[in-house]
Amino acid sequence: MTPHHIALHPPRPAGGRDRVRGNDYRVLRRPDPFTPTLRVSVVVPAYGGQDKLDLVLAALARQTYPDELVEVIVVDNGSTPPLRLPEERPRDTRLILCATPGRASARNAGLAEAGGDVIHWLDSDVLLTPGAIEAHMRWHHAAPYCVVTGYIRFTDAPVPAALPDDLERAFEPAEPHGWIVDLVERTGGLTDNPQRPFSLHVGGATSVGARLIEAAGPMDEDLILGQDTELGYRLAQAGAVFVPEPAARAYHLGPTMRMRDKQPIDRVSHAFVADRIPAYRWLRSHPGRQWKVPYVAAVVDGTAGYENVRAAVDALLAGTVPDVEVVVVGPWDTLDRPLRDRRAPLRDPALDLVLVHGHYLHEGRVRLATAPDVDPAVPYVLRLPPGWVPGEDSLARLLDLCREQGYGLVNVLLHESPDGVLAARLERVAAFARARVVLRPGEDLDDAVDDVSGVTWVEGATYGFGTEPADIPGRRGAHRARVEARAEAERLAKEAERLRAQVTKWREEAARWRKSTVELRREVGTLRRRLAAANRAQQGLRVLVATTVRRALGRGSRGRPGAPPEAGDTLP
Repeated sequence: MTPHHIALHPPRPAGGRDRVRGNDYRVLRRPDPFTPTLRVSVVVPAYGGQDKLDLVLAALARQTYPDELVEVIVVDNGSTPPLRLPEERPRDTRLILCATPGRASARNAGLAEAGGDVIHWLDSDVLLTPGAIEAHMRWHHAAPYCVVTGYIRFTDAPVPAALPDDLERAFEPAEPHGWIVDLVERTGGLTDNPQRPFSLHVGGATSVGARLIEAAGPMDEDLILGQDTELGYRLAQAGAVFVPEPAARAYHLGPTMRMRDKQPIDRVSHAFVADRIPAYRWLRSHPGRQWKVPYVAAVVDGTAGYENVRAAVDALLAGTVPDVEVVVVGPWDTLDRPLRDRRAPLRDPALDLVLVHGHYLHEGRVRLATAPDVDPAVPYVLRLPPGWVPGEDSLARLLDLCREQGYGLVNVLLHESPDGVLAARLERVAAFARARVVLRPGEDLDDAVDDVSGVTWVEGATYGFGTEPADIPGRRGAHRARVEARAEAERLAKEAERLRAQVTKWREEAARWRKSTVELRREVGTLRRRLAAANRAQQGLRVLVATTVRRALGRGSRGRPGAPPEAGDTLP
């Protein structure tokens, strides 16, 4: 068997200049020389502020992009008095009315009127520098799936009566869009695998390919705030590449609402976007809540037999990823039969379907569907073959791998035989959407996914997949286990504290022993020196005694007959 991560085929090289891997748009080649062909629709929602709107339209009239390829749609969102179009404006400019209050409604009204290849959102207090639209459009000529945001600077300069010829001289010093600049700098211009590049989609001066908007849908008018970011998320799900363009410069007349009231705005925005943007994981900290758009959808074959389906579905619902929807696919529309056909339910040939349908009909996280379709706003889709059951943490581990490595597809090898390979699949929806945009005739979709995001294989057993039903603890049992684990942790913490105190005591005693040892060594050294001195004195005494004895014996022997003469005696 192959190792933990299986490479059944080496990574394929990028399939062309138009294939962006992740968000690294640097592979795109903007045309130079530039011959514009795409038409752009500039949508300007406005509520009051006629003096600023006049300047905005004058700045649009001075753009270097061909005038015949620009249409401007000003949306009056119920101004009193009504707005009017000034004399200095692009040739193809029209004013429409949107009585429904709200910027999202006004933008959607303008979007419905737009006929361009590119939609350029523009606030009614943002002045584009002359080359801004051209800088945007170079990217859209390079690829049809770009979302381009310009660099806006916020000025406190008084609103002039007429548009200055030199915007920089008139409005500097000005402040940059701080958090966007920080995001771009931290991620190498959004090319270094950013987790949420869609945050770049702000409506002040952003352009989007019309096909992307068609795929993602219009702005969510149910949102109070955060509509730009939420649409940016859906654009990412549709396969968008997000490009910050420094040459597309603009000046915002005054600070934005967010710059004035960031905390109150975040409070309101987060309460709503948490339901719609699964990528904002920190807003979904509750362990058991359901959300409008789940983080992952798991597709299970509902015709695989009641026990098999239940084992897989229940394991998914009890796993460590609570933010999951399980789509059980089957011919549920065929079960609506007259009651007289149910008099012998045990002999019903569709009994297993009836059981699955009845068992999960009222489960909020299970959707009984006749086709394996998933909401395109869901970031990840797990496709699980019949008869296979994920472990408690299997899905979470696959999501970690996919997210950390930026893969578009993780294949989970479940079984190999001469007939082929059986695998589960974790798909990143945004990568598959991008792959469909760049797919060549006759090309396998997985190969295109490999180009734009990467594909890998892992071993199912390593990730906890099996064929037996999982042992699922009930909530009460899980609660008791947590209580017991917490009590055990507290006991171990106390024991560790006791042992730390004992170690401290032993260290103090050891320090005392080391000090005593040093003192004893000093005393032993002193005694040794004294003993050596005593030994030397004793040795000297022995020599002295021996010498004295010899001398004494010598003097005594001189008076005895036959005694030899001592040294110094004179012979006769």
